[in-house]
Amino acid sequence: MNPEQIYVLKANGDRELFDVKKLEYSLKRAGASSLSAEKTITYIKEHLTPDITTHQIYKTAFEQLHKEEKPVAFKYSLKRAIMELGPSGFPFEDFVAEIFRAKGFKAETGKIIRGFCVDHEVDVVAWNDEKLIMVEAKFHNELGVKSDLKIALYVKARFEDLSKMTYKYGKERKLDEGWLVTNTKFTSTAIEYGSCQGGMRMIGWNYPPVGNLHDMIIESRLHPLTCLTSMVGREKKMLLERGVVLCKTVAENPDLLFAIGLNDAKSKKVLDEIQNL
Repeated sequence: MNPEQIYVLKANGDRELFDVKKLEYSLKRAGASSLSAEKTITYIKEHLTPDITTHQIYKTAFEQLHKEEKPVAFKYSLKRAIMELGPSGFPFEDFVAEIFRAKGFKAETGKIIRGFCVDHEVDVVAWNDEKLIMVEAKFHNELGVKSDLKIALYVKARFEDLSKMTYKYGKERKLDEGWLVTNTKFTSTAIEYGSCQGGMRMIGWNYPPVGNLHDMIIESRLHPLTCLTSMVGREKKMLLERGVVLCKTVAENPDLLFAIGLNDAKSKKVLDEIQNL
């Protein structure tokens, strides 16, 4: 069957023709070599079926990459690893805070902050000598869900209320930037509104084209522990419940693995996988 005539079922229920260039782009973006990408694409083409899901394509690609280039496979799986930080969304807030810390900011999560009119629950507050940034971290645990215009409107209104006050973070200062960060995508109308209004920085998985969430994760070299294949979901959940979201934290504190019941052999396997990252 001609791959160009195969329809793919997306996470949001839409159907679209299989696009080999889109698959190649995602593989290369993760760092796959030309040879590895070619092998993976060829294998997937041979196993395409009508209305194959994007999840099935992802799973097949990940398994092939894992055989060829393990570090690349981990990068390829980042989006779904971030999604597995849920369902509450609190670990995602912690992860965003860690990205800011990697950039040299101090950061706190889950703060109640007084605006000019009302109190606001701010997911992340980050500051350094130059800037005070407040972040709304909008987490979705399904691939097809996007942050829409309604979300952009209410977040912009919150930042406008907060921007009228002065805060003590390192020094007396006004809010410099308000960020709306999501682990998936924005709708086109949300992007249009944000671009038109200004005053709010919007960060999605692949928006803007440069400096998006994927870029920030790669740049900061912070990998969520959910990307590990040597641990099962229950074990990852126990670490997340302890406030641990990074592979780096586990590597620096190996006793965390024993605390959740892993034996020496299993712990070594986990630490070796983190080292490979």
